[in-house]
Amino acid sequence: MSFDVPAESYRKFMGRFSEPLADLFLASVDLQPPQRVLDVGCGTGALTSRLVDRLGAGHVVAVDPSPPFVAAVRHRLPSVEVHEAPAEDLPLGDDTVDAALAQLVVHFMADPVRGLSEMLRVTRPGGVVAACVWDHAGGQGPLSLFWDAVHELDPDAPGESELAGTRDGHLGELLVAAGADDVGTGWLVVTVPFRDLDEWWEPFTLGVGPAGVHVAGLDDAGRTALRDACARRLPEGPFELAATAWTATGRART
Repeated sequence: MSFDVPAESYRKFMGRFSEPLADLFLASVDLQPPQRVLDVGCGTGALTSRLVDRLGAGHVVAVDPSPPFVAAVRHRLPSVEVHEAPAEDLPLGDDTVDAALAQLVVHFMADPVRGLSEMLRVTRPGGVVAACVWDHAGGQGPLSLFWDAVHELDPDAPGESELAGTRDGHLGELLVAAGADDVGTGWLVVTVPFRDLDEWWEPFTLGVGPAGVHVAGLDDAGRTALRDACARRLPEGPFELAATAWTATGRART
């Protein structure tokens, strides 16, 4: 998986969707000062910055395995405690936060149940653990149009629809398997405007994530064919794209 990329590349690739999603995700979780909250897989800080606005920098901890992303969050939010570490091995003690959140991370965990179990471990008894993941399996994620075009040209190409948590209900199943109580699921929808095809396509050429890796592996003719296949699926001129994310929320056992 390719997330060892400049933070700005990720912002261009997914930030237009992850930033508004962070607002909706945070609104779906009841967090109040002076609670201490962990952002797992913080990326470039979309959710972290909202947590700081809500709770204050001293009450937010962020973790991500990507060195460029960790550096970006430390620069963006210098008063936040930021660690470079995978979700499966969180560098926090037991029961040290009131809540742990993971936005657009579970499907990229090497071991999702272990990662969620770690989130539960560091959360105090009764505290909230919540996650959200794009609906890649249901075809309503922000990259669904792209992968449809990929599979038109190469039916055997890998995609993201089989990743953990990307189908209806699976994120909740993973949270139950990790040991959470009172698990509930739902979904969130964001709508993002684009000026034209070029603005939509350019982030796919930056090498971010599975989609960026796929584009980087094509020759010039292959990239042109894929761009044209995507163009046939998009409206002309300014347009908007909606994307759905599955959510799951539970509590650490008392």
